[in-house]
Amino acid sequence: MLEPGAVIEHRESRPARWLRDHRIRIALWAAVIEGFLLLVHAIPRLPALGIAIVVVALFFWVGHRLRSTTAKEVAWIAAVWQALVMLVPILIIVVGTLALIIVGLLAVVALVLLFSRRG
Repeated sequence: MLEPGAVIEHRESRPARWLRDHRIRIALWAAVIEGFLLLVHAIPRLPALGIAIVVVALFFWVGHRLRSTTAKEVAWIAAVWQALVMLVPILIIVVGTLALIIVGLLAVVALVLLFSRRG
């Protein structure tokens, strides 16, 4: 929906306006779905990361040259989607590291409790 006082581009089509209004939601949902597929190993990680890097790089290289506002919106959605997908392996590493730290702390607590018992 257009906000009150929003300016509409003169040559902007209805699909371009719809995409602009919904582009964050579309990119987030696409990234969530692809991220889930990466997590369950339905999509190989390295090719997915390679494609993501190429899509984001293409957006920065060619995106501003696109004449169609609809094409610009689609390119922006794809770039944001793929940039979010690039975060999935990083999040996996961070969460995995935190899990190892927590397990290590629990092991230390267990050892302290075991050695402090008399018997």
